[in-house]
Amino acid sequence: MTEKYQAGHAIPRWLHFVMAADRAGSAAYVGAGFFFAPVLAIASPWPALTAALWIVIALAGLWLGLLGIAMATGLAIVLRSNTEIPEDYWRSIIDYPTGRGNRPASV
Repeated sequence: MTEKYQAGHAIPRWLHFVMAADRAGSAAYVGAGFFFAPVLAIASPWPALTAALWIVIALAGLWLGLLGIAMATGLAIVLRSNTEIPEDYWRSIIDYPTGRGNRPASV
C-alpha cells in the first residue's frame, strides 16, 4: 500500500479497515463456532451461563452485521462515484503479494 490508488479520492479511507475487519471477524466467527458448540453442550445445565454464551454469540453476530452494512455503504459510495477499485486495493485486504511473478498460469 505504498502507492496511492488512482481513484483514491473516491474510495473512503475507512473502507479498507471495515473490509479487513469483516474478513477477519467472519473467519473468527466460523472458527469460534467449533469451540462454542461443545461449550454450549457442557454449559446447558447452567441456564445463566448458557444465556451469557448466547449473548456473546449474538453480539459477535451483530458486530459482523454492522460491518457488513458499513462495507455495503462504502462500496455503494465507490459505485456511485463511477470508479473502479483497483486490483491492488483488493490484494491489500487479503494480503496477496503484489510482485510481478504472481501472475496466473493462464496469462
